[in-house]
Amino acid sequence: MVLPLARRALLAGRRRLPRPAAAPRAPAAAARLSSGAEGEAAAAGGPGAMLRHLTRKLRASGPVTVAEYMREALTNPGQGYYTRRGGVGESGDFITSPEISQVFGELIGVWYISEWMAMGKPSTLQLVELGPGRGTLTEDILRVFKQLSSVLSKCDVSVHLVEVSPKLSEIQAVLLTGGKVQPSPEDESAYMKGISKTGIPIFWYRDIQDVPPGYSFYLAHEFFDALPIHKFQRTEKGWREVLVDIDPQVPDQLRFVLSPSRTPATQNFIQPEETRDHVEVCPEAGVIVQRLASRIEKDGGAALVADYGHDGTKTDTFRGFRNHQLHDVLSAPGTADLTADVDFSYLRKMAQGKTATLGPIKQREFLKNMGIDLRLQVLLQNSGDTATREQLLHSYDMLMNPEKMGDCFNFFALLPHHRLVHPDKKDKPESKSPLPPVAGFNELLLK
Repeated sequence: MVLPLARRALLAGRRRLPRPAAAPRAPAAAARLSSGAEGEAAAAGGPGAMLRHLTRKLRASGPVTVAEYMREALTNPGQGYYTRRGGVGESGDFITSPEISQVFGELIGVWYISEWMAMGKPSTLQLVELGPGRGTLTEDILRVFKQLSSVLSKCDVSVHLVEVSPKLSEIQAVLLTGGKVQPSPEDESAYMKGISKTGIPIFWYRDIQDVPPGYSFYLAHEFFDALPIHKFQRTEKGWREVLVDIDPQVPDQLRFVLSPSRTPATQNFIQPEETRDHVEVCPEAGVIVQRLASRIEKDGGAALVADYGHDGTKTDTFRGFRNHQLHDVLSAPGTADLTADVDFSYLRKMAQGKTATLGPIKQREFLKNMGIDLRLQVLLQNSGDTATREQLLHSYDMLMNPEKMGDCFNFFALLPHHRLVHPDKKDKPESKSPLPPVAGFNELLLK
């Protein structure tokens, strides 16, 4: 992809010290919170409150799906992990790429401008992030937009954050606007709005459907992996759903059991051609991808997904993290991050042909194609002390090493069909110049 002035963003000498520990993230899926008596029961507080809440529920109604268990453990309003605790950064339970290095977000910012230019420089551009955590990634992207402001001078840029957590939206507002925000009127779809430190309007929403239509670039970084999954196991009697129940031998512990017969989810989500013996499906991810694909088909733009996952090959990936260590998913619910690898083949299928898809491609390949090596060299040349240089090299290793994040995380994109193939190419193959390749998924060429 030929991107005039992109070199300016990669060669900019500004550097920063390692990021501080960040606040918790919460997926936009947390909009479906438990409520009523069940939520109040978990809100009682104290060690084991979520476990007591779940065991009461299981005794009353029987085993629950893994999806329902995840929803309770992560987003229950009283004791859910994302609601009460959870942490990004060195002092939390997990570290995300934007918290490791500013370069990650800067390269994503370059990707969006690259695609905006390849699509003819539309007069408006909405940057929409799903589950933006503390706002670090958006902050890095906006820095690139400012560095390339001459390129975007005739474009009306706005930022739209889909965030259900009041606590996180406050943290985002402080980081991005300095706290200069105001609640929106009742009749507006956004619940809060402000102006970024770089002068760009920012709006907050509780659901992606509240974001106004229009040419938009969507971003989902470590978003889909936190959405609830259903788990299925092939047996001699056919497919059965994995459920969560009380362990009869140890009443204060939970265990996995198989449904005695096919559940509605089994009938809806297991495909006849499935060859694996164990399958995880995330219906909420499918619904969100359908909405993104419909919006891109109608209004233009693109969606970039960055997450750890696979292309329909893995089986049992459901796991927990606590204090940067693997944690038993059924132990002490509400105190650990629960996650499952994203099945990109499922996301591709759920786009239903409304958009073209690219990827998944390994994070190290995507970032290398985007010019991370050049950016690192510039930052190293401009670093004035050994400690900063060591931190830069450590961050690069974390992002790029195949044994760390380099091969674990993948990039996946939804793009309009005309971005990859000219609409009239079949009829008049000589009438159009070649389309520029998509940066990241191909090498970014700088002028």
